[in-house]
Amino acid sequence: MKNINIAIDGPAGAGKSTIAKMVSAKLGCIYVDTGALYRTIALYITENNIPDEDIEKSLPGADVSLRFVDGAQRVFLGDRDVSDLIRTPEISMAASRTSAIPAVRAYLFETQQSIARSNSVIMDGRDIGTVVLPNADVKIFLTASAEERANRRYKELAEKPDCPTYQEILDDIIKRDYQDMHRETAPLKQAEDAVLVDTTHLDLEQSANEIVRIITEKTGCDV
Repeated sequence: MKNINIAIDGPAGAGKSTIAKMVSAKLGCIYVDTGALYRTIALYITENNIPDEDIEKSLPGADVSLRFVDGAQRVFLGDRDVSDLIRTPEISMAASRTSAIPAVRAYLFETQQSIARSNSVIMDGRDIGTVVLPNADVKIFLTASAEERANRRYKELAEKPDCPTYQEILDDIIKRDYQDMHRETAPLKQAEDAVLVDTTHLDLEQSANEIVRIITEKTGCDV
């Protein structure tokens, strides 16, 4: 059976990564978290205090890779596992900015396509269905209201001592939505042939099951 490529796009905080992992487990295909790649580049730039004018020439030194450790995807910067370091609000905002840089997107583009050519994958991000995998077998645009996305994020962070307020999280989400939708290179938008899935009133399991239903309906197989 030929490889099946599934693209899941959507705004920050829509649950793309969590839901895509669940769907990949249900269907037995590889999950590729492209956002983690961009976050790792943002971490590399931030840690090394690289100015914008030097980003392009510095990228070959980044050495970003995805590896599977005990069945889970982990992201590495050189030999260092940075999977947890890239999930801070600071790196999230930095990733939104650096992902708009054409040189950064070009640097990671071939890595993403190479994985998709060789495997049945679920790949999530901002421009998977429109740019990275324009010929994907199934395209999903996953979203939820900004308020619900902020509420989910606040619940995730509530136990941490430095947890931002709900309003601060909502403001960050609205700001990032604007940045992602208005960037010059590969802006966030729903592909014309993508299926819209709004998870505002769905829990994770319901969201994953809906996407599995769409995939099996469109491909006629269970991957």
